[in-house]
Amino acid sequence: MSVTSRLASRWMHLPPAETHAVVVTRNIPVPMPDGVILLADHYTPHNGPRRPTILIRSPYGRSGLFGAFSARSYAERGYQVLIQSCRGTAGSGGQFRYARNEHDDGLATIEWIKRQQWFSGELAMVGGSYLGFVQWAVAADAGPELKALVPQITTADFSHFRFQGGTFTQETSLGWASMMATYASSALGKNMLLGMWERTRRLEKAYRHLPLGEADRMTIGQPTQLFQNVLLHGPDDDYWKPVDYSARVGEVTIPIYLMGGWYDLFLDWQLKDYQAIRAAGRHPFLLIGPWVHGDISSFPTMKRETLAWLHAHLKGNPGNLREAPVRLFVMGTNQWRDFSDWPPPAQNERWYLQPGGALAPTPPPISEPDRYRYDPADPTPAVGGNSLGSRKHMGAKDNRKLEARADVPIYTSTVLEHDVEVIGPVIAELYVRSSLQYTDFFARLCVVEPSGKSINLCDGIVRLTPGCVVPQADGSLRIQIDIWPTAYRFHRGQRIRIQVSSGAHPRFTRNLGSGEPLATASTLRIAEQTVFHDPEHPSAILLPIIRA
Repeated sequence: MSVTSRLASRWMHLPPAETHAVVVTRNIPVPMPDGVILLADHYTPHNGPRRPTILIRSPYGRSGLFGAFSARSYAERGYQVLIQSCRGTAGSGGQFRYARNEHDDGLATIEWIKRQQWFSGELAMVGGSYLGFVQWAVAADAGPELKALVPQITTADFSHFRFQGGTFTQETSLGWASMMATYASSALGKNMLLGMWERTRRLEKAYRHLPLGEADRMTIGQPTQLFQNVLLHGPDDDYWKPVDYSARVGEVTIPIYLMGGWYDLFLDWQLKDYQAIRAAGRHPFLLIGPWVHGDISSFPTMKRETLAWLHAHLKGNPGNLREAPVRLFVMGTNQWRDFSDWPPPAQNERWYLQPGGALAPTPPPISEPDRYRYDPADPTPAVGGNSLGSRKHMGAKDNRKLEARADVPIYTSTVLEHDVEVIGPVIAELYVRSSLQYTDFFARLCVVEPSGKSINLCDGIVRLTPGCVVPQADGSLRIQIDIWPTAYRFHRGQRIRIQVSSGAHPRFTRNLGSGEPLATASTLRIAEQTVFHDPEHPSAILLPIIRA
């Protein structure tokens, strides 16, 4: 019996436990074909028949609160759980190499499970982030014993999410790479927490350091393989093919339940996975809540939904499954809504940028463009959004201080006279010009409260390089920014706002304007930016409007 597990179950409002008598066998050696030994812990109810098995593979350890939240609560509800530490982590042998051993090691582990006398023949995999990617790594090849998957806040493509819009997700990439290096060196020692605190302090300085290729040394005193490889290899480099399973998601025929958050760094990529599964004729479930990556407030909902999914597909008890496969948290209403598919049917409406910082669903008049200066020595800061790092850079935040900057033009509607519900992908089509060939444009959708508080909902970025966009006859560029999806009901009395800028640092690495290689660039060039809004250059944002 675990007091921690009981408290966690009560907090998450889980269904009643079948038993609190759970047997835990720790540090089980699981041999890999190359002779490396991976360690695992096995949780099982003390009495009763052989139970279905849940496999959780993690690079973050197996004990403490992780065991209570991830393993014991499942075992208390009639499952066996095997938590295994990935290669090179938490006592497992070999070297941790980002996402590259999870296919072979995962399949070898499943074959090992099949040979155990306690295995009943029914297997599922669950987990979030890296623990979700390891599911995709084996899903198409695991065999008929694998009955269900629950990939949470993750994606099958562990490459392209680092290069959103052609730029580089600096905060996520540097933060995670340095964290894993710190973890690998101190996870079993006494100085792990101290090391993590020191790493966090140094990160804030490293984010602004040039050249970027030295930022990991500034953070942890040594280069990290992952960070250096991300700087060296672009998103479409063959180097990343072994960590991208997105082309195979359509081959997976077993039941899949995808769970994510509107402010999660994997959101857009996870929705691409969902649509690929649907295109293959499958019928996955989808849940998106109002969460950032690893949001503790997401645990209760995700846990209850996971248990219902496992009960349905491992125990043949679908009683707690809803009928509609897609469940979305509609922000602004603070309510869950069910849909038959993603994205739900919507009418795309163009809201046009107007002179004087206005935004309206009517085309703009003849007007002079807006201009601003982007200085990489004083980069436009990140305030909220879909990132992984400091909480001040994640989720929904008040953007008023950001919007007061001279390098962030804003366009705001009049006060809404009726509710407007936006659910689905958002797109910005902008007519712009830059004094530099190398530059970024960033666009963001916000809701403005009657008090004036401006809250970010979703955003996107695009990196421009010579020749990537064919200029208009007058030299302007028509660019499209894929702003990430959202679900929000704007209420009467609120206003809709669009921000345009040229960065969100350190979430995205600042564009120095020189076109130098990412790792070694150090030359700073100021960009003079122009945003047009006239009949010949009708810059607009496309909002997916849901009609009652």
